Amino acid sequence: MQIGLELCGSLCKLQPPRFMATEVGGLIAQLEDNICSVVLGKREVVRRCLVALLAGEHLLLEDVPGVGKTLVGKALARSVSGEFRRIQFTPDLLPSDIVGGAVFNNQTSEFVFHEGPLFANVVLADEINRAPPRTQSALLEAMSEDQISVDGNPYALPSPFMVIATQNPYEFEGTYPLPESQLDRFLMRISMGYPDRTEERQVLVSHRLNEPVNELAPVIDIKQLLDLQRQVREVMVEESVADYLLDVVQATRNSPDLHFGVSTRGALCLYRAAQALALIEGRDFVVPDDVKQLAVPVLAHRVITRGFLQAGQRAVIESLIERLLDEVPTPE
Repeated sequence: MQIGLELCGSLCKLQPPRFMATEVGGLIAQLEDNICSVVLGKREVVRRCLVALLAGEHLLLEDVPGVGKTLVGKALARSVSGEFRRIQFTPDLLPSDIVGGAVFNNQTSEFVFHEGPLFANVVLADEINRAPPRTQSALLEAMSEDQISVDGNPYALPSPFMVIATQNPYEFEGTYPLPESQLDRFLMRISMGYPDRTEERQVLVSHRLNEPVNELAPVIDIKQLLDLQRQVREVMVEESVADYLLDVVQATRNSPDLHFGVSTRGALCLYRAAQALALIEGRDFVVPDDVKQLAVPVLAHRVITRGFLQAGQRAVIESLIERLLDEVPTPE
């Protein structure tokens, strides 16, 4: 607990924000509206994707096929003038298939590095749990270090770099489920869900002639996005709000229903996510409600229940986090 207090205490000593939060919030609202114009009826999902993007982190989308997971990634990349690539993970996928490798050039008699599909601003890792552990490890290393290594030589990935990984929560035959320690690398785990009938009818109409996402125009460029990510770090977190965040984290560690609670990395991820959400809403400071809104998607995949964890317990864990939020006093 003391380490966590020192961590958040040092983060709270940032200089006062040097930007107009309302103006930044307006720009982000345009970005959100642009994505929502093609990702119909999923504003909350889009907002959480923006939280991960602005926080400089990665996202795990866990849902059934065909509900728009690829669409979200493509719309996100197009809206920020970024490069988008999709990788279909399969049991025979090798690490070199995603990071690239050295190819011999007959003309120069030298090995030349050829970039793999990871070299993009937004990468959709589709069905990540179908790839073998070595390939998963190569991806997660790239997510942690923002670089890859081939033959002992490091290669920096584009900046910004965001991975949106997907997995089907129901079909587990022939898959390699991500261990909890690797799930911890993702800022949030969220689901798309089915659209309601009205929104689904709009999807049918909008896709009658072509794919609307292919006509999507960018709202900001990469330079502006990097500036927004910098401004997220400048959002102030008052000491009582930081203490509240740590109280929530400590509650997961003390819960008799959990074998392992949230790590210090998890606390920092919730901190960054709250800063990003505050900026999205046009504020230069975090309020307790920002922590409450994001606690479940940020923390639920970072804890381990007592006993054997099976698929389908996700709802149980999320309800447990919600119960802990009700029990932890909210600062006034």
